[in-house]
Amino acid sequence: MPISADPAAASKAVTRDDIARIEARIEDLTASIERCRKISLAAKIAFAGGAAWTVLTLLGLVTFEPSYFVAALAAAIGGAVLLGSNRTTWDETEAALRASEALRGDMIGRLDLHVVGGAEVRRLH
Repeated sequence: MPISADPAAASKAVTRDDIARIEARIEDLTASIERCRKISLAAKIAFAGGAAWTVLTLLGLVTFEPSYFVAALAAAIGGAVLLGSNRTTWDETEAALRASEALRGDMIGRLDLHVVGGAEVRRLH
């Protein structure tokens, strides 16, 4: 049974397997966000390194070597493009994570849970 991110579309009868599937999706999304963080760091390093080398070359502080200069430009441009693309993926993944967490909370709230032990229920709040 596919799990929808829309709580209204979810079935009234919730099973623990449904919640387990949502929790697995949440773990996958969390891992994806962690990959996005690493890619973002790499993109920032590439951008900064390429921009720094380009500036150093233009100021004459390093000897002009065409292949190094082109590589520095490519790193700066590639880093900027990767940073923008990764930001979009990161935002979409975070939105999916929030929706999945809300769905999980709704599903847990609809479970028919019973108190084990039956005697007196102590409330902490």
